[in-house]
Amino acid sequence: MQDLDALVMEIRACRVCAGRLPHPPRPILRVQADARILIAGQAPGRLVHETGLPFNDPSGDRLRAWMGLDRDAFYDPSKIAVAAMGFCFPGTVNGADLPPRKECAPLWRPRLMPLLANIRLTLLVGAYAQRYHLGVRAPLTEVVRRWRDFGDRVMPLPHPSWRNTGWLRRHPWFEAEVVPALRRRVAHALS
Repeated sequence: MQDLDALVMEIRACRVCAGRLPHPPRPILRVQADARILIAGQAPGRLVHETGLPFNDPSGDRLRAWMGLDRDAFYDPSKIAVAAMGFCFPGTVNGADLPPRKECAPLWRPRLMPLLANIRLTLLVGAYAQRYHLGVRAPLTEVVRRWRDFGDRVMPLPHPSWRNTGWLRRHPWFEAEVVPALRRRVAHALS
């Protein structure tokens, strides 16, 4: 527990990307040693950067609906850990969030992941998390469509952003097949 607390303090003090971000770094994560589910997203968005609370935006509303969780359960750190591939908001271009900074995951994930030993289910939200954790370079649609191939402890998901509403319409199998399975896996991991 002390190792994880010390690492979280170190991560929150990180300034590796200072000067390369359009704002001061503000690393955001929520982890606790007894968490059962890890959400590995891309990077915080602007609203999350402002509030310091992961998925505290419309994307979080959609993700919670997919998982079948209310805000209280989602933000219970003894249940849910949130550690994105990049801990700081990377900024935007043409209204879209930039990808996570490349320095972040190699710097912190090898030290963080072993300290989250009670994780029963990892949600890989978006292509960056899927590439890192699964080592796959396939398109996101293909990876999400193959969700059964990765075992019961990992679930690849599209990003729940409003920008993916068109993707969800073009791939109705996601909400018909994947979301019910996700809810079952979430309930099982938390039981």
